[in-house]
Amino acid sequence: MASATVDSGGIGRASLFLASGTIVSRILGFVKLIVLAGMIGAYGDSADAFSIANQLPNTVYVIVAGGILTAVLVPQIVRASQHADGGTAYINKLLTLALLILTITTVVAVALAPLITGFIGLNLSSDQLALAIAFAYWCLPQMFFYGLYTLLGEVLNARKSFGPFTWVPVLNNVVAIAGLVVFAIMFGADPTGSRSAGEVTPAMVAVLAGSATLGVVAQALVLFYFWRRIGLRFRPDFHFRGVGLRATGRMAGWTFGMLLLTTGAGIAETQVATLATGQASVFVLATAWLIFMLPHSVITVSVATAYFTRMSEHAALAKFDLVKTDASSAIRGTTLLIVLASAVIAVCAYPFAAVFVSPFDQIVGIGNVILAFIVGLVPFCVLFVLQRTFYALGDTRTPFFFTLFQVVLILLGVLGCTQLPVEWIAVGIAGVITVSGVLQAALAAVLLRRRLGGLDGRRMLQSLVKYLTAAILPVLLGLSLVWLLGGTQQGGFAVSGRFGAIVSMIAVGLVMASSYFGMLLLMRSAELQAFLTPLRARLRR
Repeated sequence: MASATVDSGGIGRASLFLASGTIVSRILGFVKLIVLAGMIGAYGDSADAFSIANQLPNTVYVIVAGGILTAVLVPQIVRASQHADGGTAYINKLLTLALLILTITTVVAVALAPLITGFIGLNLSSDQLALAIAFAYWCLPQMFFYGLYTLLGEVLNARKSFGPFTWVPVLNNVVAIAGLVVFAIMFGADPTGSRSAGEVTPAMVAVLAGSATLGVVAQALVLFYFWRRIGLRFRPDFHFRGVGLRATGRMAGWTFGMLLLTTGAGIAETQVATLATGQASVFVLATAWLIFMLPHSVITVSVATAYFTRMSEHAALAKFDLVKTDASSAIRGTTLLIVLASAVIAVCAYPFAAVFVSPFDQIVGIGNVILAFIVGLVPFCVLFVLQRTFYALGDTRTPFFFTLFQVVLILLGVLGCTQLPVEWIAVGIAGVITVSGVLQAALAAVLLRRRLGGLDGRRMLQSLVKYLTAAILPVLLGLSLVWLLGGTQQGGFAVSGRFGAIVSMIAVGLVMASSYFGMLLLMRSAELQAFLTPLRARLRR
């Protein structure tokens, strides 16, 4: 697999390379989710129990290492690359220490699986809780391999080899899908979720959760091959003094606190969502969140990852004006496409839900959660870039405080959701996350503006207003087309099944995209022109 490199003129190429891997991975991720919903349903005991257990590795891992590595590794490795050995000693010592922490934490988490699962699933029935614990024993080892994947991948990113980190999740999804096919052959499908928790056998648990874990293992281990491709060799080094790990630890401390806050908020969300078991609950929230994250992962993460290394280089050289320029370019470039993506997903919320479930009441349930999430997509993506800019500056303290602000809002809002009718609890939780995210992004922008002495805010706001204006006509056209295709009524073509939903979404997406870009061309969007100019030059050649 080729490496994508970043220089002053290579951000666009690197971003497209990253996006291509993410697109393939996310498409397979949706295929996996569709197959999973076909195997155990989206509503019911098995779906919620597996969703809780399969989220545990991510939850616990994020507390210990996930965000710490993302926030700290790239800037610190960029700085360490200025050492005489190019940062090799730092990388080996850091990786050794991190793997020790991950090993200890994974062993403890597996040992405490009943306690952790019981705390998160407070409102589960005894049979459902027992099933969730059984799934957790198989899923929690993923935590170590997620950590290994992130460690190896972030080192590759810092060395400007971006491709492997975004392409190897394809392997994870292929392995997991194969496991689901084996599950279907051995045990049969349960698309309506009618199989009770007591009917799920240990063999079913092993195949379903074991294949999910095997995919994560493969995703992590294959990155060692790409390390060798760029000349890196991992040699355990337990001599942790003398390479700046103390400074790294101070940075990581604030991020650790921030992740404790966000994980606590996530646990509260899950606990309240389990009140709605049998309605839109944990699995539905996870499905809607995956849809929400699709454009963010493909567009924002791809662009921001490419910019992050360059911002870290500029920050290391104290070129803060260039850091400001990088942040502005990343935000304007991502929101150009994120506004369109938000509009298309909002218009197609019900057809999107129909890809996963068939009963119309379940389609409406998932669709409403998607709508509540998607309103906050643009601020969420802006926040991601702002947060990474703080990390590039070596500041993890400020993100802790604006995350604390959001978590307080989420806890208060989620507590209020307990008073909603059960069928609206998931929608309420999604709405709380959206509102708190918008306010968090606004606070982060104010704080970063103070830190950099400005943020190119007028230019970014003008671009955003232009994008939103350009989206008005596409939204009207899209809504009209969805209505004509019966996307809002039971039995309509757009919600009649997977085929009708996909065809409808493609048609609506094409109409909305063409009208959106057409409007931006008429409005002479500088960001769109910057994207089209090299494309036109290549086509001419």
